[in-house]
Amino acid sequence: MSVDTGKDVAQAPEQQRTGRLSWLRAPKGGEGGTMSLIDHLKELRYRVVVSLVAIVITSSVAFVFYRPLVEVVMWPYHQASASILAKNPSAHLQVVNTGVTAPFVLNLRIAMVVGLIAACPIWLYQLWAFIVPGLVAREKRWAIRFLASSIPLFLMGAALGYWVMPKGISMMLNFTPNGMGITNLLDMNAFLALELRLVLLFGASFLLPVVLVILNMVGVLKATQLAGARKWAIFGFFVLGAFANPAGDPISMCALALPLTVMYLVAEMICRAHDRKTRVDDMGIDSDEFKIDVD
Repeated sequence: MSVDTGKDVAQAPEQQRTGRLSWLRAPKGGEGGTMSLIDHLKELRYRVVVSLVAIVITSSVAFVFYRPLVEVVMWPYHQASASILAKNPSAHLQVVNTGVTAPFVLNLRIAMVVGLIAACPIWLYQLWAFIVPGLVAREKRWAIRFLASSIPLFLMGAALGYWVMPKGISMMLNFTPNGMGITNLLDMNAFLALELRLVLLFGASFLLPVVLVILNMVGVLKATQLAGARKWAIFGFFVLGAFANPAGDPISMCALALPLTVMYLVAEMICRAHDRKTRVDDMGIDSDEFKIDVD
C-alpha cells in the first residue's frame, strides 16, 4: 500500500502549472532534430506567437512616435514637390486625408509597417529556428549565412527604393499642364501603399543573389545554367526596373536594373567557384582505399 506524502501533494499543482504553460515553450526535438507531427505543430504555434508578440511590441512603440514617422513617410513627396516648385512656382500640390477614420488608419498602418520591419531580426530568427532542426550541420551553416546576408541586402534595396521614389514622383507630376489651375491632390493612404510597394519590391529584388547562391549550394542550380540565362536575366532586370517604380523613367529603371545585374554576375562567380570545388571533392576517389592498417 502506498501513501501520498505532503511533498507529492505539493508537487502536483506545480506539475499542473507546468502542463498548462507548456505551450509557452518550444518542444524539444529528439536526436537529429526529429519530431512528431504534433510537436512540429506545437513548435510552429510557438514560433508564430513569439513573432506576433514581437511585432505587436515594436508596433506599439512605433505608434507613440507617429509624427516623426509620418515625416519619414512623406520625405519623398516633399523632395518631389520642392523639385517641381523650383521649376514651376505656379504648380498646385496638396496632400489630403479623406474620411473621418483616415488619420487613425494611417497612424495604425505606419505603426504596423515600422513594427514589422523593426521586428525582422526576431521573426527571421524564429523562421530559421523552425527550419534548422530538419537540416544537417552543413545546411545549418548555409541558413546562418543566408540570414546574415539577406537582412543587410534587403535594407539596402529598401533604402534605394526610398531614395529613388522622389525622382519618379517628380517626373509623373511634371506631366500636369502649366498655367491651367490644375491641383494635384495626393491621398495619404494611397501614397503610403505606393511607397510600401516600391520599397518592398526593391528590398526583395536585392535578395536575388542570396537565393541564387543558396540554390547552388544545395545542388538545385548550376553556374552553367546562370551563364546560359545571363542575357535574359539582364533584360528582365531592366523590364522589372521599368515597371517597379511609379514613373518608369530611365534613372529609376537603371537604379534597380544595374545593381541587380552586378549582383547577378557576382552570384554567378560564386556559384562557378563552388561548382569547381565540388567537382574536385567529388572525383569519385574513396579515401578509405588509401588508408594503411598498421595494426
